[in-house]
Amino acid sequence: VQLQASGGGLVQAGGSLRLSCAASGRTFSSYAVGWFRQAPGQEREFVATLNRSGGRTYYTDSVKGRFTISRDNAKNTLYLQMNSLKPEDTADYYCAARAGTYTFNAWDYEYWGQGTQVTVSS
Repeated sequence: VQLQASGGGLVQAGGSLRLSCAASGRTFSSYAVGWFRQAPGQEREFVATLNRSGGRTYYTDSVKGRFTISRDNAKNTLYLQMNSLKPEDTADYYCAARAGTYTFNAWDYEYWGQGTQVTVSS
C-alpha cells in the first residue's frame, strides 16, 4: 500500500490542523494504521494508532484529549485531527500502515508515507 500524507502547516499555539493520509494500491481496510512524529534532532515517536475497523484507538499521553485519529475506509484515507496545538507538537508527521493488529511500535509498521511538517508558533 502506498501512503501520502498532507495537511501540515504553520499554526499558532492553541490552533488546530487536520492531517490526512491517502492510501492506494491495496485494500486500505485490511491495515491497522498509525501516526508518528519526528522533531528536529529527536527520534521518531508514536502519536496514535487505530485498528482496521476504526473502533479501537490508542494515543500517547501527551496528545490524549487533544488529537483524534480516524479513518474513512470508503475513501481510503486516514486522519489526525489536532486541536489545542502546542509548540512542542512541532514535528514532521508520518502516517504508517501494517497488516497486523494496531500497535504503537514503529518497527512493526511495514508501510510509511512521507512526512508532512507541522509547525506550532508560540
